[in-house]
Amino acid sequence: MPVRPTLNWVKRQVICACRAPVLCGVIAVSAGPAAGHPHVFVDGGVNFVFDDNSLVALDVTWLYDDFETLYMLSSYNLSLNAEGELDEIDRRALVQHRSNWPSDFDGSAHLTVGGQPVSLQWPRDLDAQIVDGRLRVTFTRDLHEAVGLADLTAEVAFYESTYFYAFTITEQPQFVGSANRCSEEVFKYEPAAQDQEMQATLSRLNREETPAMADVGALFADRIVMICA
Repeated sequence: MPVRPTLNWVKRQVICACRAPVLCGVIAVSAGPAAGHPHVFVDGGVNFVFDDNSLVALDVTWLYDDFETLYMLSSYNLSLNAEGELDEIDRRALVQHRSNWPSDFDGSAHLTVGGQPVSLQWPRDLDAQIVDGRLRVTFTRDLHEAVGLADLTAEVAFYESTYFYAFTITEQPQFVGSANRCSEEVFKYEPAAQDQEMQATLSRLNREETPAMADVGALFADRIVMICA
């Protein structure tokens, strides 16, 4: 996988952001280590929300990398206080900004049940916090219809279709509500030789380009498999 920005490099961006936020954002886009695909690294995970033993929603967590956190705060003209946190008025402004989802948002959490895709509603109840210097965003995706999972396998693939964002599952999935005898397992993406060739091709794209291959992010996805008795 592409190398994340180093801590020293991120610190240089902090200094730049403090002196000239707008200019720093422009420089970071054009000259930083994130010059190839993917451009943004996000840790996190997905929790399963049940009601009366039926799956009704997914709770999604994103934890942005250090650089993207700084870049977004700069682009919104927000800054951290002396404690390295956001004042409440700035935090609310950040929530408002991040709640304005782009029209092509595809969710990062792609759900199938019994091998069939299950559609999800638009995100709701977004919250944003700064955790150890990184932006943590949580939101909920309701299923359009509740799904009973008895004797069925559900899978969530954690990715963004163009691979502009590289998602990694770092939080163990949880069951929220009345889940009847369900178990889960996380399957991490394991790179193969053909994947390295694909990544080399993607790395030559600039920030304004998207891959010609549709849904390419699915090739690099961490996955959660859940089975309910």
